[in-house]
Amino acid sequence: MEFSTIWLFVIAAATLLIIPGPAVFYIMARSIDQGKKAGLVSVLGVSLGGSVHVLAGAIGVSAILMTSATAFHIVKYLGAAYLIYLGCKTLFSSDSTTSEIPKAPRKKLLKIFYESALVEVMNPKTALFFLAFFPQFISPSAGSVTIQFLLLGTIFIILAFISDGLYAVLAASIRKRIKVSSKLQNRISGYLYIVLGVFSAFASPSKK
Repeated sequence: MEFSTIWLFVIAAATLLIIPGPAVFYIMARSIDQGKKAGLVSVLGVSLGGSVHVLAGAIGVSAILMTSATAFHIVKYLGAAYLIYLGCKTLFSSDSTTSEIPKAPRKKLLKIFYESALVEVMNPKTALFFLAFFPQFISPSAGSVTIQFLLLGTIFIILAFISDGLYAVLAASIRKRIKVSSKLQNRISGYLYIVLGVFSAFASPSKK
């Protein structure tokens, strides 16, 4: 893969990860209720669950490419369309003006780890997002699609681990009710998804 493509992916992924989602709120809830250690254990569990989706996605996308190069490009454009749809859906979401971090019952650290991993593995939105997002930066001419997907997945998991970890530490240091404007959050997330989807649709590599 070209170095510029990897950097573009890093910038896009980091920008998306800045906006907190359900997994981040879950992690922050653990940190607020049980402290930094519980929050960081949750981060580890979510990262493990995300790794499962990366592995599954790499196998799936590689299998699609083996079917035909045309099918691979169709997947890329469908992925771009899904990102735009996700942006519009998020942008026009009718959530309340504030979203409170839910109260999380106290649990043992090992149970928190397994629960966090399971929640992430069973989240179909994560799988759909990876299948829509990663192929936009993959080109069959750059080598093994599986390796490219795994490389991007590893980068994404590392960035997510750092981002989620910072949220966990921040929440643990505050340790009080936190409210986030979901209206502002939806606007920022929605615009980011739409911009990424439009960019992907027009900038997707056409090399074969």
